[in-house]
Amino acid sequence: MEWPAYLDEYEKLVIGMNTPKVVIDNAVCPAATLVKVDSASRKHGVLLEAIHVLTDLNLSVKKAYISSDGRWFMDVFHVTDQFGNKLTDDSVISYLEQSLDTGNPEINRSHRCEGLTALELTGTDRPGLLSEVFAVLADLQCDVVEVTVWTHNGRVACILFLKDQFSGSPLDDAQRIHRIESRLRHVLEGDHGVRSGKTAVTTMAVAHPDSRLHQLMLADRDYERGSSAPASSTFVSVQNWDERGYSVVNVQCCDRPKLLFDIVCTLTDMQYVVFHGTIDTDGDSAHQEFYIRHKNGSLIDSEAERHRVIQCLQAAIERRASGGTRLELCIEDRPGLLSDVTRTFRENGLLVTRAEASTKGDMASDVFYVTDAAGQAANPKAIEAVRLKIGFDHLKVKEEQRPRFCRKESTDREASPGGVGTGLFYLGSLVRRNLYNLGLIKSCS
Repeated sequence: MEWPAYLDEYEKLVIGMNTPKVVIDNAVCPAATLVKVDSASRKHGVLLEAIHVLTDLNLSVKKAYISSDGRWFMDVFHVTDQFGNKLTDDSVISYLEQSLDTGNPEINRSHRCEGLTALELTGTDRPGLLSEVFAVLADLQCDVVEVTVWTHNGRVACILFLKDQFSGSPLDDAQRIHRIESRLRHVLEGDHGVRSGKTAVTTMAVAHPDSRLHQLMLADRDYERGSSAPASSTFVSVQNWDERGYSVVNVQCCDRPKLLFDIVCTLTDMQYVVFHGTIDTDGDSAHQEFYIRHKNGSLIDSEAERHRVIQCLQAAIERRASGGTRLELCIEDRPGLLSDVTRTFRENGLLVTRAEASTKGDMASDVFYVTDAAGQAANPKAIEAVRLKIGFDHLKVKEEQRPRFCRKESTDREASPGGVGTGLFYLGSLVRRNLYNLGLIKSCS
């Protein structure tokens, strides 16, 4: 590291102690690459930033160990690429080392959406909503460069990056922005003022849209379930370990990409700090356990707070696990493309449950998950009708994705009359086991 000339030796020492040390090891584990990050400080959100970097590279975390001992912290992630292979690309390894080693991965993350206007939407989901949103933007000569849409529990959140259709510049005229917001707010008002739709144009950089979508849906209270809504099938438990001063969160569900990110992101947004944790996968099943405290050092001290944490984590896991048929669109970009595509979905009775769309150069690369209007599997005839209209070579059916919620039956390990299950580790044992898994000690006994 090259130090600025104005720093004295003490300042260099302090910065060096607080800068994460990164080791990437392909020799220890035959099936995964080990990414080790250790630091002398655990600022709020630092763990999430490390997971951000892994998520941006579409890496899967198969196991992880999160440990703190006094003021020293070490996190180890067993990762593979999206095909289940160890990391062998030198450019990927170099990016990991540089991004994690700065102690602030946001500095190194490329902002593909610089020079664009970010628009955030939340509201009540309904058939045809996206079609109306994109139609308004096309009518107001706004090009959609990138968009991410999530739906959950009858709510929708969306982040769009826009530019002027003719100049390619950001939208910076206050009257035009007001007109865009006003028209979109009218589109989103589908529940007669109860939790009505919200729009916001922001000039702040949105470095990680997925993080922001979690924040938007959390603020929109998508975790609240009506009396007619089915119970969540994702198992989450929260218990206090008073002797050690931790609240212990257990999550059991189906494994999927970005699961760890979604859970830690939500805990961070709710102002909790993760001090210890273990993440393990067994086939399609994932078991994650976290030892947490509130940012102010307190534990989860009421039944209402415990219930809210459980609901929010269940919602965070389910937002990205919505079922539907995956459709991939690759076509030359043009003004109004998304308006036309989503209108075709609507005309054929298809509901978009999740979407990611972006443009690179002259090409649009979009992914949609669709169901019928009732949220059931889409009719294959409707899918084929849409493909006929858009073009069979441009719109391809990739897979049928069903909601992936696994739940293991609760056992005596997970709860006991004393409030802490026998399956919860004695903390010293947890740390020793993590150090053993890191290869730093010869035995965990």
